[in-house]
Amino acid sequence: MATDTFWSDVDRHLVRYAGPGSFTGEIIDRAEGSFVFAEDGRRILDFTSGQMSAILGHAHPEIVETVRKQAAKLDHLFSGMLSRPVVDLARRLAETLPDPLEKALLLTTGAESNEAALRMAKLVTGKHEIVSFARSWHGMTQAAASATYSAGRKGYGPGAPGNFAIPVPGADWEPQLDLAFDLIDAQSVGSLAACLVEPILSSGGILVPPPGYFQALHRKCRERGMLLILDEAQTGLCRTGTWYAFEHDGVVPDILTVSKTLGAGLPLAAVLTSAEIEQEAHERGYLFFTTHVSDPLPAAVGNTVLDVLIRDRLDERARQLGARLRTGLEEIAARHEAVGEIRGRGLLAGLELSGGGPDADKLGARVTQRCLELGLHMNIVQLPGMGGVFRIAPPLTAADSEIDLGLSILDEAIGDVSRS
Repeated sequence: MATDTFWSDVDRHLVRYAGPGSFTGEIIDRAEGSFVFAEDGRRILDFTSGQMSAILGHAHPEIVETVRKQAAKLDHLFSGMLSRPVVDLARRLAETLPDPLEKALLLTTGAESNEAALRMAKLVTGKHEIVSFARSWHGMTQAAASATYSAGRKGYGPGAPGNFAIPVPGADWEPQLDLAFDLIDAQSVGSLAACLVEPILSSGGILVPPPGYFQALHRKCRERGMLLILDEAQTGLCRTGTWYAFEHDGVVPDILTVSKTLGAGLPLAAVLTSAEIEQEAHERGYLFFTTHVSDPLPAAVGNTVLDVLIRDRLDERARQLGARLRTGLEEIAARHEAVGEIRGRGLLAGLELSGGGPDADKLGARVTQRCLELGLHMNIVQLPGMGGVFRIAPPLTAADSEIDLGLSILDEAIGDVSRS
């Protein structure tokens, strides 16, 4: 197919699902390791791990072999049937987690896992109201989208009833949190079921809540009989330098959701909870019977992901590479006035662009485009009036030289745009 025909078909037949600038101007032909390759042969360093998911890079040979073998043996079943990969993955996930998280439900996407978690919390508590951060992103399906405040709320009619937003914690977070729950208590109809939050807000601009915040939030939940649900779609499975980001915060959630990183780019998600909560849900008739629940093919991939993470000590590697990445970003910040704060943890980093003035909102888009021209794929969260925050999440398998290459290109791109 000719290139002009390809783009004509894009315009004629594809639904644009991400607003303005839905698609990059590249036809991607293949991917390997930390790079994707355009159809014209151009190599592009992937600093987003696909959709923040491919923690083992692209086309990891062990993942490829698992898919080949498992697809030839057993890929999909009636949802009430069980297979060894599913039970093995449930057990092994429990082994990576503190007590009492020992029960797993295997699904496909982050949105689906959050739907399942919220459905479970509502059933177990007998309540329906949900609290989330004002810059949250939990998915695009009904309950998950209703708990998402960073984008996508206008124009779609009413969301699920009983959803409340609380501010993202700032420096003076303790009185802020008290006031937030005073307001929630004033608005609640007495049916507070759960608090669904990300340990690090990604679409909110790579915001890391301060030490002590999640312990205080957990107490607020306990005082009201609410369950704490942590969404670790982007932070789980070693990306932040520990197996789970909540390990930094001295809390254990009542329900944990993981997705993106669990399948290393393939569609796999999980809900994990205690035997006590699972038992209560079961006795009340918990129903989440979906087409691809407990599918053996993605479960087999999940087992291989755990094999590689454990064998190669990728939690340690994420800490090492994360330190290298942060040092490089701080050096870039020192050279460019347009760069503001550097934040994040491990291999999930944020670089804030704060160019100021009427063109601030355009700065991030221009730097993103220049990076792509130079061979680096970046993702930016656009914050109106603030210029934006780059979300940087290379594969945990990246080489030191690849981190350095990405930093060099980003440095050059910011310089080029600042001078233009």
